[in-house]
Amino acid sequence: MQQPCPDPPSYSVAFAVLTASDTRTEDTDTSGQFIRQSLLNAGHRLWDYSILPDDPVLIRDRVLAWVADPELEVLVINGGTGIAPRDTTCDAIATLLEKTLPGFGEMFRYLSWQEVGSRAIASRAIAGLVGHTLLFSLPGSRNAVRLAVEQLILPEMIHLVRQMKGLH
Repeated sequence: MQQPCPDPPSYSVAFAVLTASDTRTEDTDTSGQFIRQSLLNAGHRLWDYSILPDDPVLIRDRVLAWVADPELEVLVINGGTGIAPRDTTCDAIATLLEKTLPGFGEMFRYLSWQEVGSRAIASRAIAGLVGHTLLFSLPGSRNAVRLAVEQLILPEMIHLVRQMKGLH
């Protein structure tokens, strides 16, 4: 099996974190804190952070406003990916994705299944491109965020951003 070419060690990505929650505050948003700290620890740059209610119009509007800035390279959203009535994040952003990365959701659910069993089928985690921004939409639980960030996003983020920019 051919090994992938390594990513440049000094490549730093500008990222934003959006938490979709009706109940979390900056102090109680442990998932958003984990995403921010993990990406900062890996040498990336925090572009912005926000918490919004699980409201599809607010989420969609914020995503569109943020991705309008060419400096933003990666947007990680957490929360609102289940099937409860207020879980509307995926519905709000799915139509914005110009290119989808179905493998992200597939791998996330597979890895989740290894941790939580058949409950993984309730996750609608997705990823793709909105213009020049790579977007990941994750469940809001800290364990799900940890799994996605450590096993999928951080290992592939630089590679995906460089591909998106035509640098690979």
